[in-house]
Amino acid sequence: MTKAVNPVSGLTGDPAFLATTFVVIDFEATTPSGYPAQPVEIAVLAARYHEGAFRTVGRGASLIRPPAFAPVTPMFTAQTGLTAHDLADAPTPAQALGALDSRFTPDRRYLLVAQHAATEAGLIHHQREHCPALARIDLLDTIPLAKHLIPGLPNYRLDTLLAHLSIRHPPDRHRAAADVEVTAQVFFHLIAAADRDAQLCDLAALIKLAGRTAKCNQPAQDGLFDL
Repeated sequence: MTKAVNPVSGLTGDPAFLATTFVVIDFEATTPSGYPAQPVEIAVLAARYHEGAFRTVGRGASLIRPPAFAPVTPMFTAQTGLTAHDLADAPTPAQALGALDSRFTPDRRYLLVAQHAATEAGLIHHQREHCPALARIDLLDTIPLAKHLIPGLPNYRLDTLLAHLSIRHPPDRHRAAADVEVTAQVFFHLIAAADRDAQLCDLAALIKLAGRTAKCNQPAQDGLFDL
Protein backbone atom coordinates (compact mmCIF):
# COMPACT_ATOMS: atom_id res chain seq x y z
CA MET A 1 0.00 0.00 0.00
CA THR A 2 1.25 3.47 -0.81
CA LYS A 3 1.27 6.36 1.57
CA ALA A 4 -2.21 7.53 2.50
CA VAL A 5 -3.41 10.98 1.61
CA ASN A 6 -5.96 12.92 3.57
CA PRO A 7 -9.46 11.77 2.69
CA VAL A 8 -11.65 14.87 2.50
CA SER A 9 -14.68 15.67 0.46
CA GLY A 10 -13.64 17.02 -2.91
CA LEU A 11 -11.41 15.47 -5.54
CA THR A 12 -10.87 12.13 -3.84
CA GLY A 13 -14.55 11.91 -2.97
CA ASP A 14 -15.61 12.35 -6.59
CA PRO A 15 -17.18 9.13 -7.94
CA ALA A 16 -15.44 9.59 -11.30
CA PHE A 17 -12.06 9.92 -9.57
CA LEU A 18 -12.71 6.83 -7.47
CA ALA A 19 -13.73 4.84 -10.56
CA THR A 20 -10.52 5.66 -12.42
CA THR A 21 -7.40 3.53 -12.56
CA PHE A 22 -4.38 5.82 -12.82
CA VAL A 23 -1.56 4.23 -14.79
CA VAL A 24 1.76 5.96 -14.26
CA ILE A 25 3.92 5.32 -17.31
CA ASP A 26 7.50 6.00 -18.30
CA PHE A 27 9.57 5.20 -21.37
CA GLU A 28 13.27 5.29 -22.04
CA ALA A 29 13.95 5.88 -25.71
CA THR A 30 16.60 6.45 -28.30
CA THR A 31 16.32 9.51 -30.54
CA PRO A 32 17.60 8.56 -34.01
CA SER A 33 18.17 11.34 -36.50
CA GLY A 34 15.36 11.59 -39.02
CA TYR A 35 13.00 9.28 -37.10
CA PRO A 36 10.64 9.55 -34.16
CA ALA A 37 11.98 8.49 -30.77
CA GLN A 38 12.04 4.71 -30.39
CA PRO A 39 11.20 3.05 -27.05
CA VAL A 40 13.79 0.73 -25.51
CA GLU A 41 12.21 0.35 -22.06
CA ILE A 42 8.76 0.81 -20.58
CA ALA A 43 7.41 0.64 -17.05
CA VAL A 44 3.93 1.15 -15.63
CA LEU A 45 2.39 1.34 -12.18
CA ALA A 46 -1.40 1.19 -11.88
CA ALA A 47 -3.10 2.60 -8.80
CA ARG A 48 -6.61 3.25 -7.55
CA TYR A 49 -7.75 5.43 -4.68
CA HIS A 50 -9.65 3.54 -2.01
CA GLU A 51 -10.47 4.36 1.61
CA GLY A 52 -8.12 7.30 1.87
CA ALA A 53 -5.09 5.88 0.11
CA PHE A 54 -3.69 5.06 -3.29
CA ARG A 55 -3.30 1.31 -3.64
CA THR A 56 -1.16 -0.30 -6.29
CA VAL A 57 -3.21 -2.69 -8.40
CA GLY A 58 -0.63 -3.60 -11.03
CA ARG A 59 2.85 -2.90 -12.28
CA GLY A 60 5.17 -4.10 -15.00
CA ALA A 61 8.35 -3.31 -16.88
CA SER A 62 10.03 -4.53 -20.04
CA LEU A 63 13.05 -3.82 -22.15
CA ILE A 64 12.29 -3.27 -25.84
CA ARG A 65 14.59 -4.12 -28.71
CA PRO A 66 15.09 -1.02 -30.88
CA PRO A 67 15.08 -1.18 -34.68
CA ALA A 68 18.35 -1.10 -36.56
CA PHE A 69 17.92 2.57 -37.48
CA ALA A 70 17.79 3.55 -33.78
CA PRO A 71 20.98 2.15 -32.24
CA VAL A 72 21.94 2.68 -28.63
CA THR A 73 24.42 5.54 -28.41
CA PRO A 74 27.23 6.05 -25.89
CA MET A 75 25.33 9.06 -24.51
CA PHE A 76 22.22 6.94 -23.97
CA THR A 77 24.30 4.25 -22.24
CA ALA A 78 25.94 6.87 -20.03
CA GLN A 79 22.53 8.13 -18.92
CA THR A 80 20.68 4.84 -18.44
CA GLY A 81 23.36 2.16 -18.16
CA LEU A 82 21.65 0.19 -20.96
CA THR A 83 23.85 -1.16 -23.74
CA ALA A 84 23.16 -2.67 -27.14
CA HIS A 85 23.98 -6.08 -25.64
CA ASP A 86 21.30 -5.61 -22.97
CA LEU A 87 18.67 -5.01 -25.65
CA ALA A 88 19.77 -7.53 -28.27
CA ASP A 89 17.38 -10.25 -27.09
CA ALA A 90 14.68 -7.98 -25.64
CA PRO A 91 11.07 -8.26 -26.85
CA THR A 92 10.19 -6.35 -30.00
CA PRO A 93 7.92 -3.30 -29.70
CA ALA A 94 5.02 -5.43 -30.92
CA GLN A 95 5.66 -8.04 -28.22
CA ALA A 96 6.32 -5.67 -25.30
CA LEU A 97 3.61 -3.14 -26.06
CA GLY A 98 1.15 -5.81 -27.16
CA ALA A 99 1.56 -7.58 -23.81
CA LEU A 100 0.87 -4.33 -21.96
CA ASP A 101 -2.07 -3.50 -24.21
CA SER A 102 -3.78 -6.78 -23.37
CA ARG A 103 -3.96 -5.78 -19.70
CA PHE A 104 -6.41 -2.94 -20.36
CA THR A 105 -10.04 -4.01 -20.18
CA PRO A 106 -12.84 -2.12 -21.94
CA ASP A 107 -15.08 -1.99 -18.85
CA ARG A 108 -12.68 0.17 -16.79
CA ARG A 109 -11.79 3.84 -16.93
CA TYR A 110 -8.07 4.62 -17.18
CA LEU A 111 -5.92 7.72 -17.24
CA LEU A 112 -2.21 7.62 -17.94
CA VAL A 113 0.01 9.74 -15.68
CA ALA A 114 3.41 10.97 -16.80
CA GLN A 115 6.03 13.60 -16.13
CA HIS A 116 5.98 15.75 -19.29
CA ALA A 117 3.20 13.67 -20.80
CA ALA A 118 3.82 14.97 -24.33
CA THR A 119 6.85 12.69 -24.56
CA GLU A 120 4.92 9.58 -23.58
CA ALA A 121 1.97 10.61 -25.76
CA GLY A 122 4.23 10.89 -28.80
CA LEU A 123 5.95 7.56 -28.22
CA ILE A 124 2.64 5.78 -27.73
CA HIS A 125 1.10 7.36 -30.82
CA HIS A 126 4.00 6.29 -33.04
CA GLN A 127 3.62 2.72 -31.71
CA ARG A 128 -0.20 2.69 -31.82
CA GLU A 129 -0.41 -0.27 -34.18
CA HIS A 130 1.08 -2.41 -31.39
CA CYS A 131 -1.02 -0.94 -28.56
CA PRO A 132 -4.38 0.33 -29.85
CA ALA A 133 -6.05 0.29 -26.44
CA LEU A 134 -3.18 2.13 -24.75
CA ALA A 135 -3.10 4.66 -27.59
CA ARG A 136 -6.68 5.72 -26.83
CA ILE A 137 -6.15 6.45 -23.14
CA ASP A 138 -5.91 10.14 -22.28
CA LEU A 139 -3.14 11.46 -20.04
CA LEU A 140 -2.49 13.60 -17.00
CA ASP A 141 0.74 15.59 -16.87
CA THR A 142 2.35 16.08 -13.47
CA ILE A 143 4.11 19.28 -14.60
CA PRO A 144 1.10 21.62 -14.97
CA LEU A 145 -0.40 20.06 -11.86
CA ALA A 146 2.78 20.77 -9.89
CA LYS A 147 3.00 24.31 -11.28
CA HIS A 148 -0.51 24.99 -10.01
CA LEU A 149 -0.05 23.38 -6.61
CA ILE A 150 3.61 24.26 -5.89
CA PRO A 151 4.17 27.67 -7.48
CA GLY A 152 7.54 29.30 -7.42
CA LEU A 153 9.93 26.40 -7.97
CA PRO A 154 12.93 27.22 -10.17
CA ASN A 155 11.79 24.51 -12.61
CA TYR A 156 9.51 21.49 -12.62
CA ARG A 157 11.88 18.75 -13.69
CA LEU A 158 11.43 15.43 -11.95
CA ASP A 159 14.60 15.76 -9.89
CA THR A 160 13.48 19.18 -8.64
CA LEU A 161 10.10 17.80 -7.58
CA LEU A 162 11.73 14.85 -5.84
CA ALA A 163 13.95 17.18 -3.83
CA HIS A 164 11.10 19.56 -2.96
CA LEU A 165 8.81 16.73 -1.84
CA SER A 166 11.61 14.90 0.04
CA ILE A 167 11.25 11.82 -2.14
CA ARG A 168 14.38 9.68 -2.20
CA HIS A 169 16.35 9.98 -5.44
CA PRO A 170 16.63 6.43 -6.83
CA PRO A 171 20.12 5.14 -7.58
CA ASP A 172 18.96 3.90 -10.99
CA ARG A 173 17.34 7.16 -12.04
CA HIS A 174 16.70 7.24 -15.82
CA ARG A 175 15.63 3.61 -15.84
CA ALA A 176 11.92 3.25 -16.54
CA ALA A 177 11.00 1.18 -13.46
CA ALA A 178 12.73 3.56 -11.07
CA ASP A 179 11.34 6.66 -12.76
CA VAL A 180 7.81 5.34 -12.78
CA GLU A 181 7.98 4.60 -9.05
CA VAL A 182 9.11 8.11 -8.12
CA THR A 183 6.73 9.73 -10.61
CA ALA A 184 3.92 7.84 -8.89
CA GLN A 185 5.06 9.18 -5.53
CA VAL A 186 5.09 12.72 -6.93
CA PHE A 187 1.58 12.20 -8.30
CA PHE A 188 0.28 10.90 -4.96
CA HIS A 189 1.74 13.92 -3.16
CA LEU A 190 0.16 16.25 -5.71
CA ILE A 191 -3.24 14.62 -5.32
CA ALA A 192 -2.96 15.09 -1.54
CA ALA A 193 -2.40 18.81 -2.18
CA ALA A 194 -5.14 18.93 -4.81
CA ASP A 195 -7.59 17.52 -2.28
CA ARG A 196 -7.15 20.77 -0.33
CA ASP A 197 -7.53 22.99 -3.41
CA ALA A 198 -11.02 24.34 -4.02
CA GLN A 199 -10.31 24.71 -7.74
CA LEU A 200 -9.70 20.96 -8.09
CA CYS A 201 -13.00 19.73 -6.75
CA ASP A 202 -13.43 16.75 -9.06
CA LEU A 203 -11.82 14.68 -11.80
CA ALA A 204 -13.14 16.97 -14.53
CA ALA A 205 -11.32 19.94 -12.95
CA LEU A 206 -8.13 17.89 -12.65
CA ILE A 207 -8.32 16.94 -16.33
CA LYS A 208 -9.04 20.54 -17.34
CA LEU A 209 -5.88 21.67 -15.55
CA ALA A 210 -3.45 18.86 -16.32
CA GLY A 211 -5.08 16.64 -18.92
CA ARG A 212 -3.76 15.82 -22.36
CA THR A 213 -5.96 14.17 -24.98
CA ALA A 214 -4.42 11.10 -26.59
CA LYS A 215 -3.58 11.80 -30.21
CA CYS A 216 -5.83 8.96 -31.35
CA ASN A 217 -8.75 10.70 -29.62
CA GLN A 218 -8.17 14.07 -31.22
CA PRO A 219 -10.52 14.91 -34.09
CA ALA A 220 -9.03 14.51 -37.52
CA GLN A 221 -8.81 17.80 -39.37
CA ASP A 222 -10.37 17.83 -42.78
CA GLY A 223 -8.26 19.15 -45.62
CA LEU A 224 -8.60 22.89 -46.02
CA PHE A 225 -9.66 22.59 -49.63
CA ASP A 226 -11.75 19.41 -49.55
CA LEU A 227 -14.91 19.85 -51.61
